[in-house]
Amino acid sequence: MILAGDIGGTNTRLAIVERNDSGRLRIVVEGTFRSTRYESLNLIVREFLDQQETRPEAACFGVAGPVHANRCKTMNLSWIVDGAELAADSQIPHVAVINDLEANGYGISCLDSRDFDVINPGDPNASGHGAVVSPGTGLGEAGMFWDGQRYIPIPTEGGHTDFGPRTPLEYELGQYLSPKFDHLSYERIVSGMGLINIYQFLLDTGRGEQPEWLAAELKTGDPAAAISKAALSGTCPVSELTLDIFLELFGAEAGNVALMFMARGGVWLGGGIVVKILSRLKSTPHFMNGFTAKGRLRNLMEKIPVRVILNDKTALLGAASFAFSLVDA
Repeated sequence: MILAGDIGGTNTRLAIVERNDSGRLRIVVEGTFRSTRYESLNLIVREFLDQQETRPEAACFGVAGPVHANRCKTMNLSWIVDGAELAADSQIPHVAVINDLEANGYGISCLDSRDFDVINPGDPNASGHGAVVSPGTGLGEAGMFWDGQRYIPIPTEGGHTDFGPRTPLEYELGQYLSPKFDHLSYERIVSGMGLINIYQFLLDTGRGEQPEWLAAELKTGDPAAAISKAALSGTCPVSELTLDIFLELFGAEAGNVALMFMARGGVWLGGGIVVKILSRLKSTPHFMNGFTAKGRLRNLMEKIPVRVILNDKTALLGAASFAFSLVDA
């Protein structure tokens, strides 16, 4: 058995995973922890392992942030996740730290067709490199190198690239947000915080009015979730416009990533936000409008399959798959 972790800015998920004789992975036990309630990942791992009867042979943690030399300074937490320190503290012989979207990439190969929903079927004979784009607390992006037999994830920090507006409204959005950040990246717009930023922009520029009931929800709960819920229910026009702009820009950036990796094999959309807004993602053209609007390459973009990852354990399974490769080496 091994220990797998999906480390996000909001939640940390840990699991003990086993592998059967045919190579299939199975999550034996799982725990979810509120990341901001802990000073380090080491404390969460210690608490989780204290509840287990056996010590894992290896561990792998997919972490939201740039990883170098088995170490990561997280982007949306104050943690430093160090593989060597975790190994010493947990007494696990092999510990790897990888990027969270890299873990998602490995996890895709562990899934079945029922774990995906199709947004764009694309070319039925599509093959080649791929990409994963996942908006959540931040914006994760990874390439998927196709070696002829399997996908090998390529971790990136593409979510922190410069925001590129395409329309007068998007230019105005950029001008509104630029003074608020030292660097305006796509993560500031295509993420949970991005939904809030777009919504506030529309209110402050007179493009909608905020209902009193929604104002109360924004103060007491998760603002991004409240805006999305109001949009999906059709009870708040400014929230609907917020979500449509978000989808258009999400599609545009996913298309950018597809072009960067020439992802003819497909683009996978991950993260909790995507699953929650799936109905509007599928019922409106906004995402695909943004995705395919690449001028002379529109025809190429239309042929790229786009799928939503429905399995919320994908990153855990991917981290587990990588951990087992440490044992097999």
